[in-house]
Amino acid sequence: MKKIYIVLTYSGTVLSNIIKYYTKNEFSHVSIALDNKLYKMYSFGRLNPYNPFYGGFVHERINKGTFKRFSNTKAAVYSLEVEDEQYKIIEEKIKSMKRKRRIYKFNILGLFAVAINKRIKIKNHFYCAEFVKYILEHAKVYGNLPGIMKPEDFKELDRTRLKYKGLLRKYNPVMLEQSKYQVA
Repeated sequence: MKKIYIVLTYSGTVLSNIIKYYTKNEFSHVSIALDNKLYKMYSFGRLNPYNPFYGGFVHERINKGTFKRFSNTKAAVYSLEVEDEQYKIIEEKIKSMKRKRRIYKFNILGLFAVAINKRIKIKNHFYCAEFVKYILEHAKVYGNLPGIMKPEDFKELDRTRLKYKGLLRKYNPVMLEQSKYQVA
């Protein structure tokens, strides 16, 4: 068994505030990470931290890009155990998407359709929650996820465990190993 990490965030941007308003949830963005340090963290979001309308497949980092610009980003980090083969499939799919990242676009229509409880799927277009669900389903990591995804729906996956809740910039996996989890 290996662990992947589901990272829920709320950065306080205009778009995240709009999402939060419609979903009534604490978090407005979701990423998937392949390591507990969150070095290999991926999603669909801003390609440029200063331009909310230019989005696509992103390799996110706690101390770079959008999360650096919005340093008071709130986060909840969940671990999820998967089979070794599932982990390998997830890793390979992400590597493939990273290599072909130019063909992938941000699904802004799909994102706004969530507000009216509709699903708009466009080939090679994702918003963050669609992407994470796609990756998990590709590896046959199934759960009780709805067809129209919101970031906080990932809390409901079987076997997810809260590891950290607080400011993303204060996330420290070494501290997590010493204590069960930190709630700040």
